[in-house]
Formats: sequence, C-alpha cells, structure tokens
Amino acid sequence: MALPSVIYEDEALLAFDKPSGLLVVPDRLDKTRDNLMALVYARFGPGVANVHRLDADTSGVLLCAKTKAALDSVSGQFQAKTAARTYLALVAGAPAEDSFVVELALQEDEQRPGRMCPARKGGKPSITHFEVLERFRGFARLSCRPLTGRPHQIRVHLAALGLPILNDSFYGNEARLLLSQLKRGYKGLAVEKPLIGRLALHASELTVRHPTTGAPVTLCAPEPKEFMVALKYLRRFATGATPAGRAHPVANRSEPNRQP
Repeated sequence: MALPSVIYEDEALLAFDKPSGLLVVPDRLDKTRDNLMALVYARFGPGVANVHRLDADTSGVLLCAKTKAALDSVSGQFQAKTAARTYLALVAGAPAEDSFVVELALQEDEQRPGRMCPARKGGKPSITHFEVLERFRGFARLSCRPLTGRPHQIRVHLAALGLPILNDSFYGNEARLLLSQLKRGYKGLAVEKPLIGRLALHASELTVRHPTTGAPVTLCAPEPKEFMVALKYLRRFATGATPAGRAHPVANRSEPNRQP
C-alpha cells in the first residue's frame, strides 16, 4: 500500500491526509492489516511517532512528530486541550439548532467491546461543539469541534442526538444515503449502492503551535471525493431543508467561554 499524501513536513513535524479504512497503528488482533505507522517507518525510519490517532474509518489530518522534543510539545497541547481540531460529518436527520454543544460523559460499552456509550454514572467528561454548515431534506453537513478526545466521541455524541453519521456501523443504525431517497420518481436499480459508501467523518483541520517557533500551524485535508459526490446529489435533489428549531436537551451545557 502506498504512503498517503503528505500535507505538511518540516524538521519537526510530518502530517498526512489519512484515507478512510487505514489503521493508524497495528490492530491488536489482526497484525496483517495495513497501518499508517508501518508505512511511515518504512519511508522515514523508526524515529517518527504519531501524535494522536483517528478511527480507521475516519479520514483526514494525522500529525506525526520527527523528534522527541516535538512529540512532547505537541502531545502536551492535546493533553491541555489547546490543539484545535475540526471534523466534517454528513448525518441523517435535522439538527434542532444551527449551532449547539454536546456535553455527555462517555464510557466503554461493557456489552460491546471496542465501542463507547453514554455513561449512566461517572464516565469521562466529553464535550463537542457542532455547527450546521448545510441543511438538506433529511440530512445535514456539520462542522464538529471536539474539546476532549475520547474514542469515538463525535460518533457517539451525534448518535445520542438522533443524528447518526452516515455509514457508521457501530453507532449509526445503518443510516445510508441513497439516490432513491432524494430523487422523486427514481427508476434505478432495485439494489442500490449508497452515494457515499464509507464512514462520513473527515478530520479536515488541525491547528497546533509549532514545537520550535511557537507560531500557530494549521494543517488542512481537503474534503474527500466521496463527500463531494454525496454533496453533489444532496444539493441537486434535497434542497429546501427544515428550519432550525428548539435546542436538543443534551446540548448547550458546556462552559460558555471554553474553546476547543
């Protein structure tokens, strides 16, 4: 497998546009699966380390550090919640507000290993800021800014709101985008392929302070082709979206002055 596109490189940092379906590190159970860091080591040597992770099915900006000092600096920014991350998501449903915040503690799902769920008691604090970028009939395109970095955080928060990310096999209840859902008088094949066949979550932007200069560095990964195909059909056949309404009961409960 080829190394993904490099979107930034200097003496301290190295960033990639990770494709959907590629693990960041080796799978604990299946060591034969391709993973990004094995490809990085083969090209750049073992001194490079990943600063953070993305779910295998999530695409977008993945940052690595070339030196121990750079790794300590940028990892510290993630721990201090000063690294600003923005994701793009396509969801099924109509968000109640154009801008909202979800503060919902998460825990590991004891019934389903490898998955997360809202905590009934305790759990790890988790906060995500959401903004509606586009509304369609039955669907929406969102900007998602997680303040915390829990596993599957955005996916669980949206599922808890009844806004599952398209093609999320863990939390999405098989929500898909089909042309027959959008186009009146559809006369295509009886068995359709979804207009987007991957998890519709993309890490589009990451801003950190450079470990050497201290200046802010913003890394961007363009919206994937699959997203653009889905948006093409949504914009063509599903305009006339529902208006914003009342806030969802789990939204708008975070501290108002904190920024991701």
